[in-house]
Amino acid sequence: MTPSTERVPLDPSGPPRRDPQGSRIQLDSSLRRWFSRNLGLWRSRRLYFFRGEDEPLRLDLLLRIETYEQPVEGEAAYRFSWTPEQDFGFYERKPQYQREGSLEAYLCGHQLRRSRGYLVEQPMRSQIRQVDEHQMIFESQHQGWDIEQHIRLIDQDRIRACSIFSWRDGELDITETHHEIRLEGPGDPLPAD
Repeated sequence: MTPSTERVPLDPSGPPRRDPQGSRIQLDSSLRRWFSRNLGLWRSRRLYFFRGEDEPLRLDLLLRIETYEQPVEGEAAYRFSWTPEQDFGFYERKPQYQREGSLEAYLCGHQLRRSRGYLVEQPMRSQIRQVDEHQMIFESQHQGWDIEQHIRLIDQDRIRACSIFSWRDGELDITETHHEIRLEGPGDPLPAD
């Protein structure tokens, strides 16, 4: 054998190993930090593009994101509540959307478990992918829907930009863009139930 083809004996100790739980804790901490940057009251100006409709629909909501002192499940728990600020006839055209309401969400590793969806009153689960320190992608599958939600914090967390793509039975059915401006910072954590 020439020196370039000689076998190199394996080091029995192997390459340095990273503790997978240690890296998970670091990522989960990063996820919790990202969620805490979203707490507060937001004015959400939304455009909805529905397949087969020529004109987009507009909707302005007030969206409040709060955290609980102690999560009932998972590493952290949040409440999302919304109420219309101006609906521009949106709910008359799309009565399947709930005009106002709230849902609980639990951060469980790389998943966000929601007590309900916006269109259905059944629990939903999303896989979370972190793009960078400012943006997350949430991917959900539920009752024939595949939903991909991109949320990016901008301008020192004063603005949130959100794009949502919803496929029903493999066809892109709804595209949404949300421009959200922070109106209030986070309040006190909610007491555990």
